Amino acid sequence: MKNRIQAKPTDYFDGVKIKTLKIFILIFIVAFTALGSQSKDLGSVLLFPSNNAKNVNPDTPLKITFAERPIIGQSGFIRIYDAENNRLVDSLDMSIPPGPKNTRTPAPYDKMVYASDPWDAANGYNRANRPKVLPPLEDQYQHKYIGGNLESDVYHFYPVLIYNNEAIITLHRTLEYGKEYYVQIDPGVLSFSDSTLFSIDKEDQWTFTTKKTSLDINSGKFIVSADGTCDFNTVQGALDFIQENNESHKTIFVRNGRYHEMVYFRNKNKITVVGEDREQVIIAYPNNGFFNPRPTGDRIEMIKRFRNRRSIFAVDNANDIHLINLTILSIGVAPAQNEGLLIKGERNIVNNVTIDASGDALQASGNIYMENTSIKGFGDNVLGYGAVFFKNCDFISTYGPHLWARNTSENHGNVLVNCKLYTEGDVEATYARAPVKEHYSFPYTEAVLINCAVEGLKPEGWGLTDSLCPNARCWEYNTVNLSDGKPADVSQRVHYSRQLTMENDEELIKDYSSPSYILNGWEPKFVPIIIVQPSSVISKPGESTIFKVRLTAIPDANYQWYFNNEPIRGEKSEVLTIANISKKNEGLYHVVIQNEAGSVNSEVVSLKMD
Repeated sequence: MKNRIQAKPTDYFDGVKIKTLKIFILIFIVAFTALGSQSKDLGSVLLFPSNNAKNVNPDTPLKITFAERPIIGQSGFIRIYDAENNRLVDSLDMSIPPGPKNTRTPAPYDKMVYASDPWDAANGYNRANRPKVLPPLEDQYQHKYIGGNLESDVYHFYPVLIYNNEAIITLHRTLEYGKEYYVQIDPGVLSFSDSTLFSIDKEDQWTFTTKKTSLDINSGKFIVSADGTCDFNTVQGALDFIQENNESHKTIFVRNGRYHEMVYFRNKNKITVVGEDREQVIIAYPNNGFFNPRPTGDRIEMIKRFRNRRSIFAVDNANDIHLINLTILSIGVAPAQNEGLLIKGERNIVNNVTIDASGDALQASGNIYMENTSIKGFGDNVLGYGAVFFKNCDFISTYGPHLWARNTSENHGNVLVNCKLYTEGDVEATYARAPVKEHYSFPYTEAVLINCAVEGLKPEGWGLTDSLCPNARCWEYNTVNLSDGKPADVSQRVHYSRQLTMENDEELIKDYSSPSYILNGWEPKFVPIIIVQPSSVISKPGESTIFKVRLTAIPDANYQWYFNNEPIRGEKSEVLTIANISKKNEGLYHVVIQNEAGSVNSEVVSLKMD
């Protein structure tokens, strides 16, 4: 490969370092090659955090943006040092494979072959050939702790991911407050299509200083921003900051951005994670059950307790959690066992969230309420052992059944009200897998659909029957076609399913339409959260203007706009329109938003005449 290019914060073409100066002809060849590299216009390198940056969050990832897509190598180290004493703080060895290769491994790792990888070298990554006993995680692959320091918290991970022209480097640990650091990158870690190598080997080429002090743990709100301008750079960093079994409610507001991370927390309560915009707050990672399998061998108790390893976002044994207004994305194309969201606990709410994953896209256990949420995956889209009430949700299958409820007779299962169920691609699906199959037995499984619209559904509706289904509740009421809204053809439904009618089952339909009936008496609700505040306006006479808020609330909220602290008659929506503006409209405006859970005031903004 060509001689390495030493990076500086503005241009990594600046300077050529020749390692061996033994003979003149070698000097000439290397120098000529380097000049050729310098003439190649790859543009400027953008470092994040930038060189000499101050007040950097300790949970920051490292990012390098190039003019063209870089190539990940299989040699060299990424090192970060404490600038005060040159102590090595963290080191990423690129010769270590990230984890077991599988059908969902992202490029370029899918083509890499590591001699040290027992799965890849001996068995390939065919599911049928997977070893029955896994090697200890720490012995073979890249690993880091996420969400704690137990054996179960050890995850395989990718030290470098490429997104467009950006190399995203994930460290093993969070850095410290009040420290200056510098980064060095060996040649071989990153290169380009013309074989040019990239490196950083001087202490002053990439250095930054973290914030002096930590945040106040008693604060009720923290802000995550991928650009590092707020309290945290990562969602995991914000969640790690909140103590286990916390007693006061905390809100984590996530600004628009793409967050390449696996998220896991447990034993934490009363937390709201709310995104700025559902489509623009994206938590994404290429995780799955082959890359991060469950523990094996004699660790049976840990296997039973921890099922979170293959998910992108996992909420474990946590209560009163609200996930709102964001997207959880599993990176990868081919199917794999991979929850986008795993959530286990009591009184948890998922609202206005997109979950795009693979097999078992959602695993939900406990008492969970989900509203205005999209769940897309490859078969058994929803897996769970608890009661889940879905309202106005979309279920999109790319292969198999939408549900596999595993509830017992002690609790309800999956109830869908006013939902849409359809397929993507040339496939048909069923509502749910049979309650008894092979070594799984859930004879009291419950999957009930009320006022739902369907498309791409097999005529039988439900999974294959068997003799152990008499106690299963596979019910539906008023199912219509998604395409035209007409009643669906239910004439070929399996014999153990049941069509509810208002004539015979009015009370039952009423009960199953009520979240509190399904969720053990809990009525889901939370105080309105304002996502976008109104803005002040300067206007000319005769013009029109609007004040607007955007919020989320369960149940729906009521609005009342105020002008100079006096209520404006009839202005009870999220938008206040003022037409034909004159001097009398100048003043201060705000809106009070209220539902059963409480009320919140918007920021006070002004209208002035130009």
